[in-house]
Amino acid sequence: MLTLFYSPGACSMASHIGLEECGAEFELRPVALAKGEQRSPEYLKINPRGKVPALRLDDGSVLTENTAILSYLGLRFPEKGLLPKDVAAQARCISMLAWLSNSVHPAFTHIFRPANYCEDPAGQPGVKETGKKNFWAALQEVDGIVAGKTWMQGDQFTACDPYALVFYGWGKRIDLPVKELANYTAWKHRMLERPAVRKVLEKEQNILTKAA
Repeated sequence: MLTLFYSPGACSMASHIGLEECGAEFELRPVALAKGEQRSPEYLKINPRGKVPALRLDDGSVLTENTAILSYLGLRFPEKGLLPKDVAAQARCISMLAWLSNSVHPAFTHIFRPANYCEDPAGQPGVKETGKKNFWAALQEVDGIVAGKTWMQGDQFTACDPYALVFYGWGKRIDLPVKELANYTAWKHRMLERPAVRKVLEKEQNILTKAA
């Protein structure tokens, strides 16, 4: 059975939603980031980088990173459509996942953990402010991406959608005016109408369940 190591409120929510959308049999193993469990010897044996998500596969091997886990689920459960069948469309989906992981996510980390990027406390407010500007710019870009579309990639719900939902929630968490992003907000409402998405958000007690 698949096992997801996750933390409520973290980016692992994307992989959690992916598993539910696929109808996969899996078990959840919470990792309390606030208590530092990601740095425990037990968890470092699972993911030496000390991060979530991590997905233990049936053979005992482990996949890390949302981009890899969501792509794996799309390939393992092709009938669920997390990855498009067309090769070019599939590549565009993976490209979007990479952007969400490599650009959008780090911008938020600059806000939430500025000490990771600047050891001097005097410089950390500037790191945080720059991160906030970059994160907001990324959310505005997502708003443009979903304009005139049902989902991130068009008419088909794909692996990109669960990951993009993480960042809408994070924007709300830090009081960015995400409701001003009309396209992104309408898309968020469509996401919350999906039973698998709603199930995960309620399980994780996500802020978006309070805002629906």
